Amino acid sequence: MSYADDFYAWTQQQADALRRQARHDAGNEIDWENLAEEIESLGKRDRREVRSRLALILQHLLKWKYQPERQSRDWRNSIRTQRRDLSYVIEDSPSLRPYQAEILTEAYADGRREALEETGIRMPEDCPWTIEQVLDPDFLP
Repeated sequence: MSYADDFYAWTQQQADALRRQARHDAGNEIDWENLAEEIESLGKRDRREVRSRLALILQHLLKWKYQPERQSRDWRNSIRTQRRDLSYVIEDSPSLRPYQAEILTEAYADGRREALEETGIRMPEDCPWTIEQVLDPDFLP
């Protein structure tokens, strides 16, 4: 796996390689284990960004659906921006594409909690949309 093809997969592969190297170079001055953890954390940062952006998209989709009188170009732009920026993360780390569907439930809970706090409006406990709808640039509920 190359750095340019899939950043997340590369970080995980490199962290694993560093840990294997650490077992062979115990006397070396390089702190292999902590170096591996730092590289691995770069990939985890991308996973957190995927979840965060999904939560924001879901928060705004909920507000869009449950506050139709407040719908605005700003809300639509925010949804579009989050979708676009999420697509950039996936473009850099395609191995995270399936992760989006895996964490939809958790991201929905995060987004719902924020939307509920902002609006006070009751919203469904379970995500009413598929991951395909959430990511679809033309979808608005």
